[in-house]
Amino acid sequence: MPSQAPSHTPVMVVEALQCLRPHSGGLYIDATVGLGGHSAAILDAAGDGARLIGIDQDPGALDLAQERLRPYGPAVTLVEANFADLDAAFDEVGETDADGILMDIGMSSYQIENSGRGFSFTRDEPLDMRMNPETELTAAHVVNRYREEDLEAVIRDYGEERWAGRIARAVVERRKQGPLATSRQLASLIEGATPGSARRRRHPATRTFQALRICVNDELGALRLGLDKALDRLRPGGTLCVIAFHSLEDRIVKRRFRAAAESLEPTYELLTKRPMTAEDEVLDNPRARSAKLRAIRRAPTSGNADDSES
Repeated sequence: MPSQAPSHTPVMVVEALQCLRPHSGGLYIDATVGLGGHSAAILDAAGDGARLIGIDQDPGALDLAQERLRPYGPAVTLVEANFADLDAAFDEVGETDADGILMDIGMSSYQIENSGRGFSFTRDEPLDMRMNPETELTAAHVVNRYREEDLEAVIRDYGEERWAGRIARAVVERRKQGPLATSRQLASLIEGATPGSARRRRHPATRTFQALRICVNDELGALRLGLDKALDRLRPGGTLCVIAFHSLEDRIVKRRFRAAAESLEPTYELLTKRPMTAEDEVLDNPRARSAKLRAIRRAPTSGNADDSES
């Protein structure tokens, strides 16, 4: 366990609370509790009698969240799980549904700065990238064992990387000399494999590291399952709020919310026809730059949707 929590500013807290509308006596799920910043804000806004279940698959993050949320005592229950296992988390605490569910799909500052698992290309760490260190697949396996065409597909499809082919070829050629072992080795290789024009706006390894992380953790598959389960577990009048950080995630949320809003039973109302962004927050919290928040609310009753809105 780290000796102390890294600095942490949760993204889009004001907007999330605006959508969730926490209230006394309510039950809330922070499905990606991270370091507990959103959870603390929800409980503070809800007041007396509210309870919160915090879920995270990373045991190191849960340790830090436990310290952050200790002042709230029995109002908080922490569960080690992926949000795709939302049903199991509910069952563990004997609940069936919630007044509000928040999913912040971004990386936590702990994982980037303190986990030692190679999430950042600015650090020289083992190529791991597992959010749950108990799972088997690592970034090192993907980089060193995948066939060139499969590695290219991962980088292209999950990183939306224009130079996926060049990067995959460079990796395959380099690993003939021995396996790539660290994040800095891989970042340096990518930098040399991409043209200078690819380095103007962001580090050329950004999209490849995103792609590897998504692949290793099956993030998009988990998101689809998590959204379905979260929608099913909302109480009448309850809200699901999702903060995404790149287009692949946001597209999945947008489409799933639209399908839910078009369903006949139960009925849902889109609270954000367009995603909310964090423009005013970026100067103080650069992590908010790409954040997009979407929210949907289950209708207060199980009757048909109000026909007054087209």
